[in-house]
Amino acid sequence: MAIIGAMLKALIGQTYGQFFRRSGLGLRTPDGNILIAPGLSSPTDYFRRWLDFFSILLNPDVKFAEAFADGHIEIENGRIYDVIIRLSTPKNDALMFRLAEYWHLVSSPFLAWVEGRTPKQSKANVHAHYDLGNDLYQLFLDQDMQYSCAYFAHDSDSLETAQKRKKQHIINKLLLKPGMTCLDIGCGWGGLSFDLARNGGKVTGLTLSEEQFALAAQRQKKNDLDVEFLLQDYRQEIRQFDRITSVGMFEHVGPAMFRRYFDQVDRNLKPDGIALIHTIGRPKSPRRVSRFITKYIFPGGYIPSLSQITTAVEKTDLLITDVECLYWHYAETLKHWRVRFLENRHIAVKMYDERFARIWEFYLAGCEAAFRTKELTVFQIQLRKRSSPVSMTRDYIYQSPEDWTATDAAPERAHG
Repeated sequence: MAIIGAMLKALIGQTYGQFFRRSGLGLRTPDGNILIAPGLSSPTDYFRRWLDFFSILLNPDVKFAEAFADGHIEIENGRIYDVIIRLSTPKNDALMFRLAEYWHLVSSPFLAWVEGRTPKQSKANVHAHYDLGNDLYQLFLDQDMQYSCAYFAHDSDSLETAQKRKKQHIINKLLLKPGMTCLDIGCGWGGLSFDLARNGGKVTGLTLSEEQFALAAQRQKKNDLDVEFLLQDYRQEIRQFDRITSVGMFEHVGPAMFRRYFDQVDRNLKPDGIALIHTIGRPKSPRRVSRFITKYIFPGGYIPSLSQITTAVEKTDLLITDVECLYWHYAETLKHWRVRFLENRHIAVKMYDERFARIWEFYLAGCEAAFRTKELTVFQIQLRKRSSPVSMTRDYIYQSPEDWTATDAAPERAHG
């Protein structure tokens, strides 16, 4: 048994050792011994089961998250974010990550295109995430319930201020004028729709989430703005609008539907209209979405590359007139969300259970690390139909509102 144990540790040291040492992480085996000593002030991964060493080799994305969620991996001297950011930083050339990468390269060209998005499929995917309950999202989002990348002008900006800046940044790019009709595809809990209306827009907000729709409608009764919310798939909309926004929704479309999506935007946009698409994206070539994310967080989710977006747009009458990439902004947004979630973690456990709380901590930590290491970004893409420029310069984008303090009748928070 001693010989078998020594061989087992040697095998683990061979497959995990180089990568963990380069990351500065410590590694404790189920017998309680430190196999790899941590670097100064670095955390240690305590594996409570030998089995997880081998299951993670075959499927590191899902199995590492599941082992953590089930309590089979504990983090000593830190939290899961401290581990993920260190695992994400060095070049992943260890055997455990090469095997997973090879599978991605082989499977992605085939798997990425087989997932169609019928209205029924889209509804089911939205329900699985966004209908978990508004109380959950109130644990970590800002007062306005913005569930997308904020825009930080300063390190000291609060999440509330940064989310207001994000909405104003989008409104500036739209060159919105009083009386213009606006379509907000994937309107969430209504925050951007309300700000579009405050700036003179006549807004229609679309969502497939029953929970979001109910809260948005409740907020609208208190706000009394020119906004209508519809529980409706974007493909069912037949009207034309002066302005179209789509924030944090395109990630749910799927590559098989990219052309269909932009055809719809094209049909819904008036000849002199402007659209602003805000989506998480890949700065490099297309690849399969994290299987942990699609299994536990966003069923059917897909993160597009810029080339996939532009290829789909080129087949319509739409023109790309501005592109902005936001890396650091979403990393900071996710940091705020993660900190707030941890502050209210005990409530999430009461709402659901310990495993759910661990999965969501892993999700927020992993996404933050992905943006900090530039694996992911946010694309803000301005579209219009006519070839004339939106403006001679980009100065209009950076106009500052006179008052950052204006707020709508925000929902009551679920936590104190």
